[in-house]
Amino acid sequence: MGENNESCSSFPMGKTAQERGLSYVPKCYKVQPLDRPKMDPKIANVPLIDLAGMSDPTRRSILIQEIANACRRYGFFQVINHGISEGILDGALSTASGFFNLPTQYKANFMSNDVHKPVRYGSSLKDGVDKVQFWRVFLKHYAHPLKDWIGLWPHTPLDYRNKMGEYVEAAQQLAQMIMGLITESLGLGTTYLSSKLDEGMQVMTVNCYPPCPQPQLALGLPAHSDYSSLTIVLQDSPGLQILDTEDNSWKMVPAIPGALQVHVGDQLEVLSNGRYKSVVHRVTLNSEKTRISIAGLHSLGMDVKMEAAKEMVDEENRNRYRESCFRDFLDFISKNDIGEGSSFLNTIKIQK
Repeated sequence: MGENNESCSSFPMGKTAQERGLSYVPKCYKVQPLDRPKMDPKIANVPLIDLAGMSDPTRRSILIQEIANACRRYGFFQVINHGISEGILDGALSTASGFFNLPTQYKANFMSNDVHKPVRYGSSLKDGVDKVQFWRVFLKHYAHPLKDWIGLWPHTPLDYRNKMGEYVEAAQQLAQMIMGLITESLGLGTTYLSSKLDEGMQVMTVNCYPPCPQPQLALGLPAHSDYSSLTIVLQDSPGLQILDTEDNSWKMVPAIPGALQVHVGDQLEVLSNGRYKSVVHRVTLNSEKTRISIAGLHSLGMDVKMEAAKEMVDEENRNRYRESCFRDFLDFISKNDIGEGSSFLNTIKIQK
């Protein structure tokens, strides 16, 4: 079949261009010219926040101000001295890589386009359905509380449940700590969301971006924001880009050894009534090496509605958002193509 005759249905899960390692980018993977990434992107000057010394009141107040500034300006920051050991980080990345190196027939056990499934393997966003395919493969699984979900995870590689489970539990604790700092920075107190996050969702998206022969033509993921309260990302190499709203340009997030990336999600934008913006981001590719990232989306429970905190709403700052929950978001993405620019956040904004 000639390259120009290939449709998205020519690349079902298990037989995608990226899984087959094609030496060219098929037409249905090519993003619109305006969306194509520059090969020499500017580096994002995003805050690198040191979480050490939080118990010291003076240091803590500085830290809260740093986080407030980062959430307002970028909706994004990186953290170091976050308490998760290098061994746990490396273990999660290595076992993730091990899973993606397994034979397709094993990974096929988890293949699904059903976004409501608690464990699923796929590629692109909705395989064979999206107008544009994306150059990645992924494993998504629910992760909190760990005991409820770990039995559904892959049992191969043999260390997957152990190593990913260690990371998941550490990341959940970190998310709780960072969210306490964020809600404190909004004047809502440290524990404003604690119980709701503890009873909420942690969805792990384990991503593999194989080398792409023409990385200037395709993307690993299109521009989007996360429907989460916050997202914590572990990446082994650069590829994550954020949209800088001050000059409307894409900038590459540097990969700092041991650092984790923290994204403000849609739920936090709603809670803050727009004071903090969820960050729009995308994933670019390279022709040299496979990139692995692990994104943990921390949100309220499946049917628990997020709305603006009453403290964030007054005469000058009217409520800007309708309430919504994670299930609403899943229903939206099952029917819409975010690769074509559909945004769930836009559907819950109250138009003035």
